[in-house]
Amino acid sequence: MLGPLLAIACLSLAGAADERVSEARLLVQKRILNRYLVEGRDIIVDYNIYNVGGSVALDVRIVDSSFGGDFQVVSGLLDLKVDRLPPNANLSHTVVVRSSKPGRFNFTGAEVYYRTSEEGREVQVGHTSEPGEGGIVPGRDFDRQFSPHVMDWLAFAVMSLPVPRDSLPPVARQRVQVRRHSEAVQETLTGPLYQRQISYRQ
Repeated sequence: MLGPLLAIACLSLAGAADERVSEARLLVQKRILNRYLVEGRDIIVDYNIYNVGGSVALDVRIVDSSFGGDFQVVSGLLDLKVDRLPPNANLSHTVVVRSSKPGRFNFTGAEVYYRTSEEGREVQVGHTSEPGEGGIVPGRDFDRQFSPHVMDWLAFAVMSLPVPRDSLPPVARQRVQVRRHSEAVQETLTGPLYQRQISYRQ
């Protein structure tokens, strides 16, 4: 008598598990793709939506209200709506924001809303993963540390270029001629011919 009851209970649990798996179930990941967070520079926020359930997810909506007045949306939507997401499918969405001031900021999760079936009117509510706290560095400090100093190198290259003699002013030309004459005299006085004449005189 006990055996049939256990079998019925197991079948009931299996049926309930199959029913739960057959419904739509969303897993949403929120990530910050930047290596450095800089004031006034683009911050790339990536959302990945996965439907791991067995049916279509309907009226999917992701609302991210974590970015307040200190952030400006450059591209993308912080309130994303998707009509349908099939089972075993995924969807990616990217938002670019900019921070107007440096400091520590806690990147919290976004809210997720969706329906699990055509018949059901109940809306499932969830949250994305949380990237966590990060530091937004001032733009001036970032440029001082990581700037390639292109202008400095360009000025150095221009100063290192050879200057044609014809382009020099008259005073500079006279200086070049005097310098060359002194070098020629010094070379004559230290040359082997001059040393030989000195030895003959001795």
